[in-house]
Amino acid sequence: MTPGEGYSRVPRYTDELEPLLEREVQLRRLIALRLAQEAGLPSSNEPDEAQMESASEAIRAWSEEREDAQDERAFRPIGPLEQLLIDHRQVADRIADIWDQRLS
Repeated sequence: MTPGEGYSRVPRYTDELEPLLEREVQLRRLIALRLAQEAGLPSSNEPDEAQMESASEAIRAWSEEREDAQDERAFRPIGPLEQLLIDHRQVADRIADIWDQRLS
């Protein structure tokens, strides 16, 4: 047996939080780019600092919005920005759940 040969079957440990944190950042960037697009700003592949701040504000506002206001939207089509905000909320909730489990 050569060195390392027996280790190929051992699964590599990955923290379940890492891909979620990467997805959260990716969604935040997509939200920033979508907001810029909807504002009629020139498109780019990477949002600038001001666009990222706008995304953070939109995420914060979406999270703080009353649930009944979100329920009213349940019967109308969801736009691309709303879908990104929903996806972000789901990822953020999962991250929070994992942190709560680890701290308890």
